[in-house]
Amino acid sequence: MQTVIGWADERLDTFFPFRQIVFRSEGRTKCLNFSSRFQGSVASVALGFTAWVVFSTTSVFLHEIQLAQKDAEIADVRVAYRSLMGEVADYQKRFSNVVRDLEANQSMMMSLAGQNTKIQKDLRNLKSSRKARAKVDADRTAMTKQLGDVETQMQSLAQRNFSLKDDMASIDTDLQDALTERNTALMESTQMRYDIKLLENQLVQLEDKENGTVERLTEQSDNFIASMESLIEMAGLNVEDLMAGDEELVAGQGGPFIALKADTRPGGRLKSKLQILENRLAYTDSLQKVIKKMPFAPPLLGYYMTSKFGKRRDPVNRRWSMHYGLDFGSSPRASILATAAGTVTHAGWKGNYGKLVEIDHGAGIKTRYAHMSKVTVTKGQKVKFGQRIGRIGSTGRSTGNHLHYEIMFHDKGIDPMKFIKAGRNVFQE
Repeated sequence: MQTVIGWADERLDTFFPFRQIVFRSEGRTKCLNFSSRFQGSVASVALGFTAWVVFSTTSVFLHEIQLAQKDAEIADVRVAYRSLMGEVADYQKRFSNVVRDLEANQSMMMSLAGQNTKIQKDLRNLKSSRKARAKVDADRTAMTKQLGDVETQMQSLAQRNFSLKDDMASIDTDLQDALTERNTALMESTQMRYDIKLLENQLVQLEDKENGTVERLTEQSDNFIASMESLIEMAGLNVEDLMAGDEELVAGQGGPFIALKADTRPGGRLKSKLQILENRLAYTDSLQKVIKKMPFAPPLLGYYMTSKFGKRRDPVNRRWSMHYGLDFGSSPRASILATAAGTVTHAGWKGNYGKLVEIDHGAGIKTRYAHMSKVTVTKGQKVKFGQRIGRIGSTGRSTGNHLHYEIMFHDKGIDPMKFIKAGRNVFQE
């Protein structure tokens, strides 16, 4: 930069050498100094002003030329407009002649239409006469045929009359047999009603006996469901979101809506309560399957916490940062354990995490174990709860021997300490 400025000053000194004006006034001597830079600035201003004057004069001259061209174009348009108006007047005359011809043709067509109407009327009258005669002939033929059919039917009825007399005797015998069977059926029906009444009384007694047991089991199921839901909420998760995230529990449903009517038959209330209990037990089973996938245990048998979840001072650059996990300290080369059963989705080096293991437990829950000194599992491997997956270390962006532990739900970090505190209730029970 200094070299460029020096070169520019040398060029200015060449074209504009230093000048000085000396003058005396009332016995005093004064000097006006004109440096090379000042002279160059004045010359630049004068040159810029001259360029602006030349540009403005050229622009005005070009604008006058453009205006003259526009005036010539307007004159041409006016001549074309007058020619077009002449053609429009000629078309109007032709249109008037065509209208007069159309009116004459219209009068002729009206006259022809009247004649056509009269001819059509005469034709319809003629056709009506022919149709009436043809209809009479057809009716006569049809009636002759019907008369022959009636005579045939009369002969057939006479023959059937003789056969019906023979059938009456056999029908009377069948009626006697039917009456006997009806009386037998009435006796059996009476016995069946009596048996049904006995069964209904037995169902009422069974319902009274089993109602208490079913209600007690339902209450126990409700208490167990409430405790498991409370455990999930204690871990910082929503029960509905957790259940919806488990592909094994999600199933399609559908069908028309049919309102449920109360079953008033004996045993109906017990059946409804058993259905409610069955629903509670099915929901309990689903909750247990989901809870088995939640990492409630700590990843080390013995540990102390070196950094919590949330806002903290970065241990490397001491700037404020967000910490999406827990840092645990432990004995050198301590074993790291899987906090729940699942599938290994990463096992190896991962940037600032160093050697890292990631396990997918299902239902949208994953755990990460970072800065490990040794990894003892492979990607795709199925691991059990409490299985050793590696050793504690200080690989990656780390200031010392420790384990960085994360829990994610649908790829969003959650405080693992909430799970560990909730897990204490699980393992105590």
